[in-house]
Amino acid sequence: MRGALLVAGTSSDAGKSVLVAGICRWLAREGVRVAPFKAQNMSNNSAVTVEGGEIGRAQAMQARAAGLEPSVRFNPVLLKPGSDRSSQVVLLGKPAGTLRDYRQRDFGPTVLSTLDELRRDFDVVVCEGAGSPAEVNLRDGDIVNLGLARAAGLPVLVVGDIDRGGVLAHLFGTLAVLDPADQAMIQAFAINKFRGDLGLLRPGLDWLTGATGRPVLGVLPWREELWLDTEDSLSYAADGVIGRPLPPLGDQWLRVAVVRLPRISNATDVEALACEPGVAVRFVTEPSRIADADLVVIPGSKSTVDDLTWLRERGIADAIVESDLPVIGICGGFQMLGRRIVDDVESGAGEVAGLGLFDLDVEFAAEKTLTRPRGTALGHPVSGYEIHHGRVARQSSPGLVELPDGSLEGAFTDRVMGTHWHGLLDNDGFRRHVLRWAAARAGRDRFLPSPGTSVAAARAAQLDVLGDLVSEHLDTAALVNLIENGPRGDLPHLVVGAPNNTSTVH
Repeated sequence: MRGALLVAGTSSDAGKSVLVAGICRWLAREGVRVAPFKAQNMSNNSAVTVEGGEIGRAQAMQARAAGLEPSVRFNPVLLKPGSDRSSQVVLLGKPAGTLRDYRQRDFGPTVLSTLDELRRDFDVVVCEGAGSPAEVNLRDGDIVNLGLARAAGLPVLVVGDIDRGGVLAHLFGTLAVLDPADQAMIQAFAINKFRGDLGLLRPGLDWLTGATGRPVLGVLPWREELWLDTEDSLSYAADGVIGRPLPPLGDQWLRVAVVRLPRISNATDVEALACEPGVAVRFVTEPSRIADADLVVIPGSKSTVDDLTWLRERGIADAIVESDLPVIGICGGFQMLGRRIVDDVESGAGEVAGLGLFDLDVEFAAEKTLTRPRGTALGHPVSGYEIHHGRVARQSSPGLVELPDGSLEGAFTDRVMGTHWHGLLDNDGFRRHVLRWAAARAGRDRFLPSPGTSVAAARAAQLDVLGDLVSEHLDTAALVNLIENGPRGDLPHLVVGAPNNTSTVH
C-alpha cells in the first residue's frame, strides 16, 4: 500500500487528531510504514522531538500510534499563541519569530517539501487538517486544509462530532460552502462520538450520501476512556474534572486543583495524576476552589508574566501563598514560585516579583531550551522534556532532580515542588512519591496511592482502542482505496442557493 490521506473536521475538536491516530495505529498493526503529518498546528500543547525540536503534542501522540519517535517533520509549522493577537512561530522545530497574522509568512514551500519527504520515506502519510475547511475567510493562502489537499493531490475524509448535535448539517454545510475545485477533494465522511441506536441514524446517513454523492465510511462510537493527550487546553472545561476518576483504594480522596491559566501550555502534564485511583483533578479559575483542594498545581504558561498578573488579579495568588497546602509548579508555574522574574524576551516586562515560595530568580533568555533530559528525583529515575525561555539565574532552595553530571534542576521544600520538566509526573515511581507527600502534607492519612498505575500503559491502551475503533467501525477497504487511488474526479458538485431555496447536485 502506498499513498496519503487528509482527515479534516467540521470544527475544532471534531475528532481529527484521534481519527488520524486511530488510522495510524490500525495501519501500523497491519505492517504498513505510516507517518502522521499536520502542516500547521496552533496549540500551546507541544512536545520535544528526537532532533531537539518542538511540535504539537497531538502529532507526538500520533507518532506513538504509528510506532515512531516524534519528529519535526510531522508538524513543520507550529503556532503558539502568546496573546489573542500574536503567536510565536516554530518552523521545523525551532522558534522563527512572532506574527500577528500568520498569513504574513508563506510556509507553503516548507510544508510541501516536508510532506514530499515523508511520502518518499513511508508507505502512507495520514495528514490532519486544522479547524474546519469550511472557514472560507481563511481559504486564501491555506496550507493545512484544502489548499494542501489540492497542492498534494490528497483525498479528504471529513469527520463530524455527533455529540455536539447537528452533525448531518455540519457535514453537508462543510461541503456546500466550498467552491467546485475544493468540493472535488472531499471524498467521504465519518461520524465521531455516537451513542445510541445506529438504526435510528441510518436514514440520515443515507440522506447525506444521496444529497452529496459522498459515502459515510463509518460511525465511531463514544468511548469514555478516550480522554488522555487532549489536543488543546480549550477542550478542557474552564472549571471541570479531568479524566474519569476511579474510586480510591483507601477511604479518602486526594483533591487536586490545577490553575487554568489564560495562556496555559502543556496542560496534559496533570493527566498523569488523573490516571490514579482516588485522585480527583479539577481545573480551577477562582480562589474558593483552592481552599477546597489538598494539592495545588500551577502548570506551564506561554505568557508567564501575564498569567502571573492574572493570578494576582483573580486573588488566586494570595489564596495559594496564604494557604498551607502543598504546591507543584511546572515550567512557567515553577518560574512564578520564585522571588523574581526578569523577562525582556517573552513579555518585555523586565523585572517582576514572583510569589516568593522558592528562594530563586528566573531570567528569560532569547534562545529556547528544548531538551529531553533524564535524571533522578526523590530517589526515582525520571525523564521528561523541557520547552522554555526562562532559566534559573540564582537559587538557594534545594534542587529536585539530580542530573547525570551531578547538577540539580528544579526546587523542593517541605511544602513546594517545582520543575522546568514537562512529563515529570508521567514517571510512575516519582508520581507515587509525590502523591504520598501531598497526602501527608494535606492530612489525607487514609489516602492510598495505587502501586500499579502505569501512565505509559494507559496511553498505549488508549491508542489500541483508537486502532480498534477504526478496524471495527470504518469501512477499511474503502479507506485503503482512498489512500491508494487518491481523489475521484467524478463526484458531484453541490450548488447552494437555488431560486427555490433548495440545493441541487450537478
